[in-house]
Amino acid sequence: MGSGSRRASIRRVIYCVVPEPLADELYDRLASYYEDDPNVTVIVDRRKQERREAGAGAGDFAPLASES
Repeated sequence: MGSGSRRASIRRVIYCVVPEPLADELYDRLASYYEDDPNVTVIVDRRKQERREAGAGAGDFAPLASES
């Protein structure tokens, strides 16, 4: 690498995922707790259904529509 090249940096982020039914109770409290930590992002899980098929293991995803 030359002296003028730049190395890409990877920023590690921790997602604190709050289930939607608990969002009213926990989101503000957790967001306030982690507000000074740039590596933590608090989010609310608003998914309405699972993305994996029943019985699929971690890392196993349903086929893309173009593959079915």
